[in-house]
Amino acid sequence: MSDPRYRIYLRRRYRMIYGYAGYLFILIGLVIAAPALLALCYPGELHMVPGFLLPGLGLALAGTVLYAGFRPQANAILSITDGAVIVVVAWCAAIAAGAIPFVWAGHDLTRAVFEATSGWTTTGLSVLDVTTASPLILFFRSLMQLAGGAGLAILMLSAIAGPAGIGLGMAEGRAEQLVPQLQQSARLVVMLYSAYLLAGTGALKLAGMSWFDAVNHACCAVSTGGFSTRPESIGFWNSPVIEAVIMILMLLGAMNFMTGYVLWRGAWRAVLRNGELRLTAWLLPLASAVLCFGVTLQSDPHALAALRPALFQTVSALTTTGYATTGVAAWNSLGWLVLITLMLIGGGTGSTAGGIKQHRLYLLGKGLKKEFQEIFLPPGTLSEQSFWTGIHRRFLSESDLRKALLYIALYLLTWLAGGCALAAFGYPLADCLFEFASALGTVGLSVGLTTANAPDGQLWVLIAGMLFGRLEFFVLFWGLIKLGRDLPTLLQWSPPGRFLA
Repeated sequence: MSDPRYRIYLRRRYRMIYGYAGYLFILIGLVIAAPALLALCYPGELHMVPGFLLPGLGLALAGTVLYAGFRPQANAILSITDGAVIVVVAWCAAIAAGAIPFVWAGHDLTRAVFEATSGWTTTGLSVLDVTTASPLILFFRSLMQLAGGAGLAILMLSAIAGPAGIGLGMAEGRAEQLVPQLQQSARLVVMLYSAYLLAGTGALKLAGMSWFDAVNHACCAVSTGGFSTRPESIGFWNSPVIEAVIMILMLLGAMNFMTGYVLWRGAWRAVLRNGELRLTAWLLPLASAVLCFGVTLQSDPHALAALRPALFQTVSALTTTGYATTGVAAWNSLGWLVLITLMLIGGGTGSTAGGIKQHRLYLLGKGLKKEFQEIFLPPGTLSEQSFWTGIHRRFLSESDLRKALLYIALYLLTWLAGGCALAAFGYPLADCLFEFASALGTVGLSVGLTTANAPDGQLWVLIAGMLFGRLEFFVLFWGLIKLGRDLPTLLQWSPPGRFLA
């Protein structure tokens, strides 16, 4: 659009976007620089310190300049498309800067970007050899998952106030507020998240892990990320107690923060009415029983011993964490089918988990129930279906159902397209559908396609899947479309002094 007034308006909007993006750059930069402090405990890793400080402090400095130069007004309001631009730019900056420590450690660009994307998106697929990796790198991966799980926007909103946060929170999939005041709501999310982390770290230490392993695995369990310091993942410890602690942390991480807050307040009746928890209560025993009798019991005739890996892998797949106690690549087709289904379903809306999200499937079930009920009702009679979000009851609308169906359809089409793209590299289609379901759902379970020797093109397909899954498609679309439409106007030259407001 060539209207000079629109150009002035657009530039004012982008000054606000630059300011908030700068604030996110500061937060991301501090997260990237933080592992350098660990060199105090590992003096032999001092050579890795510049790999964290250069990108971390450099991004933080750039963010400081942006925030100071374009600091938004207190009453500034962001639209959801403005928020989408900020989220897309911030995530691109996080991945680009987050890849530098891996390049510093000796990895090529593609594998560095892959590892950074897997970290920030809380996926957990890895091309890194954890047996030879620096402790600073291992801690950095866990820290990325911890920050990415909470959501970059939530971390920012917990520190600043103003109506701008509504559009930003919605853009990153955090539309629900725990309390009416947005900043307080974001702080409560961070407090809940921190409480899970501290309790999990202590419990894992008491269960037998070292402090380093306990911190890393607590970070990656509550964020449903799945990075491990061991190549065998949780199976390294072969401990039922550690597995039980990890399962609890995974379930807490995959629970909607609103539900977690209501549970913390002791509103048990509201928790029991929650549709996502009801769906989880059905899926966990059902899928565990199928995996136990159809897969693990064939290799271990003892029922309790066979149930243990079946239950753990069910929780790991449904919460989209990706931890493992056994190699799922050797499982039969039934086992793969169950895991793929669980990875596609995913965790709770407004949680750290990925996947389609249980709330959307719950709404779909409510819609089907409504259609069947109306068949048997007198002509002209309508049935109403309701669902609960926290302590609030809502009635199912056509808009709710339409949005859920559109997202489910888009998700499944993307999954099939991604699986076919991986099959183009010569792998069996079943392997490809499993691997891309894991990437798109930000899970991290693998049947062996994700390796350091994988073709670059294959890794970039998985990178795209991880980003689409974490940002839930529409945010990427909104952000990229808005940037594509606005950049030509923003870059148009205006003579000095002309069009001044």
